[in-house]
Amino acid sequence: MGREGYIVPAEPQAAVKKNTASRNWIMMDCSGEKTDLDVDKYAIMHRVQIHARDLRILDPLLSYPSTILGRERAIVLNLEHIKAIITAEEVLLRDPSDEHVIPVVEELQRRLPPANASHQGQGDGKDYGKYDAEAGEEDESPFEFRALEVALEAICSFLAARTTELETAAYPALDQLTSKISSLNLDRVRKLKSAMTRLTARVQKVRDELEQLLDDDDDMADLYLSRKLAGASSPVSGSGAPNWFAASPTIGSKISRASRASVATVRGDENDVEELEMLLEAYFMQIDGTLNKLTTLREYIDDTEDYINIQLDNHRNQLIQLELFLSSGTVCLSIYSLVAGIFGMNIPYTWNEDHGFMFKWVVIVTGVSCALLFVLIMSYARYKGLVGS
Repeated sequence: MGREGYIVPAEPQAAVKKNTASRNWIMMDCSGEKTDLDVDKYAIMHRVQIHARDLRILDPLLSYPSTILGRERAIVLNLEHIKAIITAEEVLLRDPSDEHVIPVVEELQRRLPPANASHQGQGDGKDYGKYDAEAGEEDESPFEFRALEVALEAICSFLAARTTELETAAYPALDQLTSKISSLNLDRVRKLKSAMTRLTARVQKVRDELEQLLDDDDDMADLYLSRKLAGASSPVSGSGAPNWFAASPTIGSKISRASRASVATVRGDENDVEELEMLLEAYFMQIDGTLNKLTTLREYIDDTEDYINIQLDNHRNQLIQLELFLSSGTVCLSIYSLVAGIFGMNIPYTWNEDHGFMFKWVVIVTGVSCALLFVLIMSYARYKGLVGS
């Protein structure tokens, strides 16, 4: 009992931290209605039938890479700021008040309601066929694919926008650096390069996750929640239609690629993942294009660095040439000073009496000899290629 008494004061604080990190959710059903949820993680786990380790991926306090996991009754989605759990009938989205998540919530409200629910009772078959032709392939997909497409479109657009902003700031800064190398321009480019490295890593994680899904048909099959729900609620037969198909839009006269995949799903082809594969391929190409833009920017930065290094090497070579000129001149002047020092010694010599006219000849001959020596050194250096022509 004594030990329990010491533990009791710490429990309310831990509970507050857990609730603070776990209660910020919003739920949206297939009709687009949203509901704020004030529940803890255990209620979320019980609601969508996932394990704690899967829910931990969505914890904003922990750093996990971009992940798309298919579970028995849910899809766990962790794409940068988009942290969601998608089931066959509802979407649970974390941190709905975040400025980057609010557009995702609005887009889910707009695109989650099926076409037959939002246009029920409007016109005859011709009118509905016209609407189906304009609705596009997204309205013919199961609920979980429509929600997944909204999330993928949001994250791809977000990363593409960040890449465009970075390109807009980076290219002028690099051009300015090539025209004038200064500490301010170097520091500016350094910050932009750091931002580019971080953004490239984020884009690469999303791209790798999509590529991993596309390479494994079993992982893509795990994302067909409506198919699994239909298989669990009704016996498998070639003629029986799954339960999710009644809640999905009715296939109109236009037979698109997505509708053909849906028909294959109705027939019970458990190995058919064509619909999801086309969806993932579209956004894989988009995120791959964003990564190519960042790769091009990195190559431009590398080329700029090479150009700056060449410029610095050229300046360094010019300084070396100047040092060679100065060193050669110093050697010649040292010889001249040596001659002047010898003749300037205060020592009596017999040969310097009555020979005052020799002073000017000594100065002239010594000066000419030093000049010729300097010219000889420079000619040799030019002959060896040590100085420019």
